[in-house]
Amino acid sequence: MQGTIERYQKHAKGNQTSNKSSSNEQNMQHLKQKATSMMKQLELLEVSKRKLLGEGLGSCTLAELQEIEHQLEKSVNNVRARKSQVFKEQIEQLREKEKLLKAETARLVEKCGSFQPRKTLDVRRQNTTYTDSSTSSDVETELFIGLPESRARR
Repeated sequence: MQGTIERYQKHAKGNQTSNKSSSNEQNMQHLKQKATSMMKQLELLEVSKRKLLGEGLGSCTLAELQEIEHQLEKSVNNVRARKSQVFKEQIEQLREKEKLLKAETARLVEKCGSFQPRKTLDVRRQNTTYTDSSTSSDVETELFIGLPESRARR
């Protein structure tokens, strides 16, 4: 009984190795074919890229040139659309930031308790700016270089 089992296992192993070797050969051929087709596809992509960059256009027909022009126009439109979208997103973010900053400013003004309308401040500035020039002023207008002590002795 033991001998029969051993013969069966040897026979089964032999079939598995022969199946594995034929399977490996098929896989290798399949991979070689795939690699060859990928190389051809890569070459076509490189040629297409060169044409889109404006290189090697001498051998192109009028129809090919028109197709390249159409592809470039589509690409430029896609880039412009994306650029516009990014700008719109940035504008929206800046608007949100502006709202937050205005709210923060309002909160800080309330916290400080010194809220005065701008018109009042502007009127006060105008009143102090346009004072009569004939009145005397205690402000020293001379340029003085030196220590403060020497200025007081004068």
